[in-house]
Amino acid sequence: MPFVFKNLALLLSISAGFAADKETPFKAAPAASYASHQSNAQITIAADPYVTTDKVKLAFGKLDPNHWGILPVLVVIQNDSDKAIRLDRLKLEYIGPNRERVEATPAKDVRYLKPPQRPGAIEGPAGRVKVLKSKKNPLDAWEVEGRALAAQMLPPGQSASGFLYFQTGLQRNSSLYLSGLYEAASGKEIFYFELPLQ
Repeated sequence: MPFVFKNLALLLSISAGFAADKETPFKAAPAASYASHQSNAQITIAADPYVTTDKVKLAFGKLDPNHWGILPVLVVIQNDSDKAIRLDRLKLEYIGPNRERVEATPAKDVRYLKPPQRPGAIEGPAGRVKVLKSKKNPLDAWEVEGRALAAQMLPPGQSASGFLYFQTGLQRNSSLYLSGLYEAASGKEIFYFELPLQ
């Protein structure tokens, strides 16, 4: 009997090892390494829209927010100053090529957005046939809120990263506008950032 349990334990540990290798943990790179980054007052901010299949899969697994009308943009903030920075009043906007603005949708609200509706019934030669619909909203995935930019304060020498969500598609000549960063001690506002989205 102990021989069977040992083999079962060995089999389970091998399976767990394969499962761990299959999932690559998502981690943002340093802000200055992204093509679209800007520095001001020793703070570097980068923006990277996630629209390609490989990048989206790495961050969100099977969910592609773009398919449901949501553009995820990774934002990385690096504080190389000697002052703590407040992020709790951060204002984030997607600016389209014609200067139209779309405010970021809070990550906690993305799950309540209605994905495009599909018909509930189809007319056929035998009459109306009911189409089975999934009751779960595909946008209600842990990755949406779990990978969102959530930092409220950024200490000196630290970085924060996470996704912002916009109800739009990526357009050529669009940008991300960030304002509302403040020095924690003095309350002084830091100049705004406008990053092209490529």
